[in-house]
Formats: sequence, C-alpha cells, structure tokens
Amino acid sequence: MKISILILSCALLLGTPLYARPKTDVLVMNNGDRFTCEIKGLYAGILYVSFDYIKGTSQVNWLKVHHIESKQLFLVKTQNGHAYIGTLSTAETEADRPMEIEVVNANNQSTTVERQQIVEVYQTSENFWSRLNGSINSGMTYSKANSTRQYNFSSDVTYPRERWLAAASYTSNLTDNTGATTSTWNQVQLAYRHRMRWDNWFYTGVGGLLQSSEQDIELQSSIGGGIGRYLTNTNHTTLAVYGGLLYQDAKYTQTATHQPSQNTIAALAAINASLFKFNKTALNVQASVFPSFNQPGRVYDTVNATYYLKFWGNFTWNISFYGNWDSQPPRTFSGSNYGTSTGLGWTFGDK
Repeated sequence: MKISILILSCALLLGTPLYARPKTDVLVMNNGDRFTCEIKGLYAGILYVSFDYIKGTSQVNWLKVHHIESKQLFLVKTQNGHAYIGTLSTAETEADRPMEIEVVNANNQSTTVERQQIVEVYQTSENFWSRLNGSINSGMTYSKANSTRQYNFSSDVTYPRERWLAAASYTSNLTDNTGATTSTWNQVQLAYRHRMRWDNWFYTGVGGLLQSSEQDIELQSSIGGGIGRYLTNTNHTTLAVYGGLLYQDAKYTQTATHQPSQNTIAALAAINASLFKFNKTALNVQASVFPSFNQPGRVYDTVNATYYLKFWGNFTWNISFYGNWDSQPPRTFSGSNYGTSTGLGWTFGDK
C-alpha cells in the first residue's frame, strides 16, 4: 500500500503544469489566417498551440498549416526515425512543392524536412521537467449485487531525446466484493529505446514488476532487451516490433506453495501499436510473448490495451484491458488474470 501511495504521489508531481513561455511564435494557415501564439507541440496529427486571448490549449489540424516560425527549441521526429533539435521556420518552396520545415540547431546548422515526414514535435530545453510527456487516469465502478467495487489507476511518462527515449508506466486495479477476498493487480513497466544507424531500427531494454493476487504472485520481476524496428511511423499509425531475451524471477505467496520462487530465461517477442484520429480518439496496444528456454513448453503472455476519447481540453475518457497468462503455473494456481477498467484521464506535456 505504501508503494502505491509513493508511485501515485510521484505521478501527480510529474503532472504539475509548467510555466508558460512568451507567446511570440507565428502560425499561418492555408487560408491566409495569421496568428501569434505559443507552439506547444505536434502529436497524432494535431498541432497544439495557445493564445493570450483564448483560455487553454487549442488544437490545429497539422495539414491545414501553411507556415510556422518559432525561436523556441523543439525536438522534431520524422517517419524514418531521425530526430533533430532546434528552432523552427518554414523554408521557401515552389508553389507546387509540399511545405518544408527548417530546423536550426545551436551550431546554426539547418536541416530541412517535408511536413508529411514529421511525426512528432516536442518543446524542449535543458530543463529535465520540460521534456516530460504523459498521462494520468483513474476510475471507479460499483455494483449493488454483492456490493462489488472496482478502483483503477494508471499513469505513464515519456522522456524523449534526439536518439533515445525512456518511458515508465504504472497500472493498479483493486476489486472488492462482499464475502470475498479483495483482488489486487499492480504492474510497473520500464522501457528504453535507442535509435540505430539504420532508419527505423532501434535497440531496446525492458523491465517490469508485477503483483497479482489472483495468480498468487507476490512479486514477479523481469528484465530483458533486444532489437526492434518501426514498421509504420506516421501521424496516424505507429507500429513497432522487437525481439530478444528476457530473465524473469517470480515469487509466489509463501503459504500457497513449497516452491515460493521460480526463475525463467525466455525469448522475447513484442509488438507496440498506436492508432490516432485527429482530435478525437487514440488506441494503444502492447502485447508480449515469452517462450521459456529452461522450462520447455511454458509460455508467458501479457497484453495491455487502452482506448482514449478526448472530450475537453487535455481530459479524456478511456477504457482499458489488461491481461497476464502462464501456460504452466504452479500446481493449483491460476494461470491467468485479466480484466477491464474505465475512467477519466488527463494528459500533460505535449502529449
């Protein structure tokens, strides 16, 4: 319980809004409309901007933008996996050519990128907190039958850089029924990705902690790594696959088994997919399979999926599915635990 409170406190701290900078950026639309604003970032085909005379953050269709200018530093990511840091301006192009964004770094070296090649843009600085992006979600359901109550909380945060990113997420579900034992599920996932020399290839490290009362798992620790590739990387779809090796140590409840701990060395195969629709919805899916080497025939599977629907500003309604399967659990133990949750969420940073 103390661990959950600590993680929740950290997540809330990470979500603290940052002070806004002066609104001196220039935004020109395809129809000629010109605005002075603060460009916050580009994500899922949406350019986020704020104005002195409009409350909150406005969302602009990236394809409707004709021209941008900003002296703020941004991290610009492209479809081929490249990333650049610098100020932004619109390069002069012929009338029949697509718009090009010029990124000028601290050494006054410029890189020109076509608009349709740009996937994400983040405000950045030397300040660590200014680089963070993420979300916080929570919800509760109640049923009169058996006085069933379910509470859920999740949070994720990403720290992007030019050639690498680090990410962490936390998911917690608690179900309480009258006359039944309270069921708990707590999961922490860590990930690191570093871009390789070849377009869209990366190497990755992953780690995780899992507690599942349904499966009598007191603590399951995992660490692994491998090589992956972005198969699709656009403003509307991101699809990445990776494979490698994983080491897992599972500690079960002491009273339930004479073998309280089991160690596994396994292959790692995983897929991450994200689908976006402008200013409306997003679907994130992460699935992993771990075939064991030292216990032939034993396979572990995990799935986490969340569907987001934006309804006001940075607030979302979401529904999630989580699951964990073990093809050969200890005798008399459950081999699976899965469930769904729904609730409200809030995004921070440029996400």
